[in-house]
Amino acid sequence: MLTAAKVIASSERPSLKRPSANRKTVNVPEVGAGASKNRFLVQEHHAHRLHWDFRLELDGVLKSWAVPKGPPIDSGVKRLAVQVEDHPLSYFGFEGTIPKGGYGAGEVKVWDKGFYVLELREPRKYHVLLKGQKLKGDYRLINFKDKNWLIYRVA
Repeated sequence: MLTAAKVIASSERPSLKRPSANRKTVNVPEVGAGASKNRFLVQEHHAHRLHWDFRLELDGVLKSWAVPKGPPIDSGVKRLAVQVEDHPLSYFGFEGTIPKGGYGAGEVKVWDKGFYVLELREPRKYHVLLKGQKLKGDYRLINFKDKNWLIYRVA
């Protein structure tokens, strides 16, 4: 049960825009450890089915994946992460209740948050160093088919 749960009308929630079908992924050069810190967020989402929303602040939005079994804490554990639409930055830190009938209806609470360093970015691969309370270390997101990715901790 959420202690600070808030029921919000869909008009009060940050709007979610569907990505354009013509959207192109751009290769970005490798970013070293001296780069500015970006935020990451993991939300435990009790929707139709329990899952965790893994989000990276990137390109002015929150790049987002739904992780059915939760993000791995231990090295070598690989989990499915299904890419979903980008969310606006204003969604960072959201906790509360999304009313029935709304997109993603159910309870949402912050499970972890922190900063990350983007080590590598390619169209189908991200290498990130996560610095959160629960998720710490070298993680990979690898696209293997359509919107299906693997997320795992390397070290």
